[in-house]
Amino acid sequence: MSARSAILALFLIASAAPVAMAQEPAPAAAPTVAPPSISVVKAERRPIVATVPVTGTLIPRETVSVGADVEGLRIEALEVDEGDTVKAGQVLARLATDLVDADLARATAQIARADAAITQAGALVEEAQSAATEATNALQRTRALSAKGIVGQDVLDQRVSAASAAAARLASARQGIALAEADRAAAEADKRSLDLRRSKAEIKAPTDGLVLSRAARLGAVVSAAAGPLFEIARDGLVELDAEVSETQLGRIEKGQPATVRLPGRDEEVSGEVRLVSPKVDQATRLGRVRIALPPSAALRSGSFARGSVETARSEGVVIARTAVLTDEGVARVQVVKDGRIETRQVRTGLVAGDEVEITQNLEVGEDVVSLAGTFVRDGDAVTPIAAQGETQTAEAAR
Repeated sequence: MSARSAILALFLIASAAPVAMAQEPAPAAAPTVAPPSISVVKAERRPIVATVPVTGTLIPRETVSVGADVEGLRIEALEVDEGDTVKAGQVLARLATDLVDADLARATAQIARADAAITQAGALVEEAQSAATEATNALQRTRALSAKGIVGQDVLDQRVSAASAAAARLASARQGIALAEADRAAAEADKRSLDLRRSKAEIKAPTDGLVLSRAARLGAVVSAAAGPLFEIARDGLVELDAEVSETQLGRIEKGQPATVRLPGRDEEVSGEVRLVSPKVDQATRLGRVRIALPPSAALRSGSFARGSVETARSEGVVIARTAVLTDEGVARVQVVKDGRIETRQVRTGLVAGDEVEITQNLEVGEDVVSLAGTFVRDGDAVTPIAAQGETQTAEAAR
């Protein structure tokens, strides 16, 4: 190759080098890193209800025992059974009255006999009265004649003796009528007692209510030693006798609303606290609460039941309890604002289950870290993501 050709080749190579360098691509820019994601819950304004859970047994508010007021009579008819609703005065059972009827007939006969004895004694009194009057008159005449010396002393003595005997017979006749009247009064008292005994042969309900148990059996002879024949829930009222821990007992007051869930049923029964026990069991550290319930066929005495007592109600800003961090009595939340964490001191109100009311320094709609104080600090940049429970709630609302 000639010198001229070599120079020309070097010139072409030098001219092409800048063009090749200009065509090389620029190095790629470094990728941007997104802030870490974090679950948040939205502060919402809604009602919040504080409750105390209770468990216990359904029992009658007041149990009425019904027995027989007479003894020795046989049960011949039963008019009600367990589970029946009865009214005051309704006949529950009837006792056989054949023995009482026989005694009543005897008492009636004794009264008739006493009446006859009174009539007879009255006749004797009249006869004795007449004889006594005649003897007294004869004595007076004899005394007048004796004073004149017409009759002797012996005749006067006879008249005195006759008058005394007549007076004695009159007194005896009067005592006889008094005795007959006393016999009649005794017979009438016996009859009244038998009439009362016969009326007691109908065993009646002393109050409105629900028949809880029936111990009466046909053919059985009633006796006070045998115990009550029927157990009645007064007015059919059944209530929950519940147990509450001593730490929660102080929050419950008479008249507070309550709900009770019955075994085997989905619906709840509404009631209210009727009685709060003034003492706590030393062994179990539990107090007792009576919750009054409306009459219902679904309430079965002796059943186990659960319930809750509403101790307070409010409406305000509500978030999950896990979103609140409490340290030495100071409550804080972590709010996501403009993509960054902002830690705030707040004031809490009612606490109900997994929720808490925020009464100060938190607005409706703000995003709050669902699990406070664990992953992020004040000022950190984050990407808020709705918590799973909140997402499901929103979807359910749509």
